Amino acid sequence: MLKELEKKKVFSGYQYRYQHDSQVLKCSMVFTLFLPKLDNKQTIPLIWWLSGLTCDDQNFATKGGFQAYAQANQQAIVIPDTSPRGEGVPDDDAYDLGQGASFYLDASQEPWSQNYLMYTYLSQELPELVKSLIPNFSGQEAIMGHSMGGYGALMLALRQPERFQSVSAFAPITNPSQVEWGKKAFSNYLGDNHHQWQTYDPIYLLDQEKVPPMLITQGTADEFYPNQLTEEAFLSAANQHNHQVTYNKEEAYDHSYYTIASFIGQHLAFHHDHLRDNI
Repeated sequence: MLKELEKKKVFSGYQYRYQHDSQVLKCSMVFTLFLPKLDNKQTIPLIWWLSGLTCDDQNFATKGGFQAYAQANQQAIVIPDTSPRGEGVPDDDAYDLGQGASFYLDASQEPWSQNYLMYTYLSQELPELVKSLIPNFSGQEAIMGHSMGGYGALMLALRQPERFQSVSAFAPITNPSQVEWGKKAFSNYLGDNHHQWQTYDPIYLLDQEKVPPMLITQGTADEFYPNQLTEEAFLSAANQHNHQVTYNKEEAYDHSYYTIASFIGQHLAFHHDHLRDNI
């Protein structure tokens, strides 16, 4: 059952917040959806935003500054939560594991495997629900995200290149198998099988003939750069497979939503160009 929690008019469009019972995650979930006011009843594409550690669907919705650009570009934007939620859902005292820290994968290890099936949720259950809410949906999708969500956007796009026309990321974890955030999440959610880790690692997922166009923005003053957010291995793998990545290093910008708000127009223009080219 879908329940509307909130409806706000913004830049001529409407931003909704919904709640539904997820059969995949076995809990109640929320998501935010921005729908632009349609010009001339044209079809509109859907862009997914995946948020970072500790966030939920409201961080980007209230701080991202995307609505004016999405209205101008005639883009629907959906913002899922970052993990399953609720008293019966496993959690951890640390900020980088458990609720708010799903890493958008399907966990195979107990106790996480009962609820933490975010990859399936974002690939099957939630898209069907969201698309039913979009008038004149064009059938086209793009994906973007920040930090853990930037990793999630790259991972989903590289695992489903036929689904997404383009992918972009702010300060993404591009090499999760080799940095502490990723190693902690993978070992807890997936166990010690490093082959399974590779099926969720963007570097290994670049080993295919065709991938969506990619745009990455990284601030030089980011407190997690370069230790958790190193880019060299990812860019080297992309170059080895002749995949084009636009990687922009922005001087003095940090890991916050100030950086996202500063460059979100550029990212939505990037997606607009690639979605338009594939009509």
